[in-house]
Amino acid sequence: MHHKAIIIGTGPAGLTAAIYLARANLSPLVIEGIQPGGQLTTTTEVDNFPGFPDGIMGPELMENMRNQALRFGANIVSGRVAGVDLSKRPFTLTLEDGGVLTADSVIISTGASAKKLGITGENENIGRGVSTCATCDGFFFRNKKIIVIGGGDTAMEEAQFLTRFASEVRVVHRRNELKASKIMQDHARGNQKVAWSLDRTPLEVISGPLGVTGLKVLNNATGEEEVLEADGIFLAIGHTPNTGFLGGQLPTDELGYLKVIPGTSQTTIPGVFACGDVQDRIYRQAITSAGSGCMAALDCERFLTEQVHREAVVQI
Repeated sequence: MHHKAIIIGTGPAGLTAAIYLARANLSPLVIEGIQPGGQLTTTTEVDNFPGFPDGIMGPELMENMRNQALRFGANIVSGRVAGVDLSKRPFTLTLEDGGVLTADSVIISTGASAKKLGITGENENIGRGVSTCATCDGFFFRNKKIIVIGGGDTAMEEAQFLTRFASEVRVVHRRNELKASKIMQDHARGNQKVAWSLDRTPLEVISGPLGVTGLKVLNNATGEEEVLEADGIFLAIGHTPNTGFLGGQLPTDELGYLKVIPGTSQTTIPGVFACGDVQDRIYRQAITSAGSGCMAALDCERFLTEQVHREAVVQI
């Protein structure tokens, strides 16, 4: 089946793009992917999305955006894109169930997945004290003890940020040396609220009826296990952009994020756009994702309008 525009992914970026394209009477097809609604569906309360002074639950926010897109005529379907052919227009998308779709334009909003440790209690406590976003959830840990797991610049930055709220932020890293740049290390080490548990391997997230209570670690130097008390655990070991299905057809930066022309959502292939966390290695916020989804929709609409004009000139 052929469509003027197909949006891959239904996080804040994809659904915002769907709202704008649907309002432009372009009837976009939105393919939900493996996590309909994106990472916000695993978040409890969202306090920093404008327009909700009392906050809103992450799943509810995404359901509202989904219903808004449907209201204007977007078509949202379950499924996952297994591969694409972007070498010629119309573009071809192959679904995991064997279905084949074609499109004049494609918006990629597949997000980035936070890297996890794969330890016991980790997944079960996402939203119950385990978080992958300091700026999203730090506010909820006022005067509490927090653990940040990681040794790179992101971990140092998040540890520093979380000291605004927590009574103590303990950095846990499996090596005795940090990967972070010297200036980031110096800033973190100079903060009296930051404590250190280096050369320790995380083994298990400890929790009770109300959520996280600590982190079991292996002291690599002594071989002994110990439990570090904490009310919250923040994973700061990086993100992986969800671009595998593209087969390397679009250029990425050294971390795997899709490259776009600065100031736009346009990739190197005309008619293919990227928005949200799949192309954002810096901010990774719901509001910035939604904003980039709006950009992608407007860029896409402009591209399709220009295509119609070019075809009309050729026919004359």
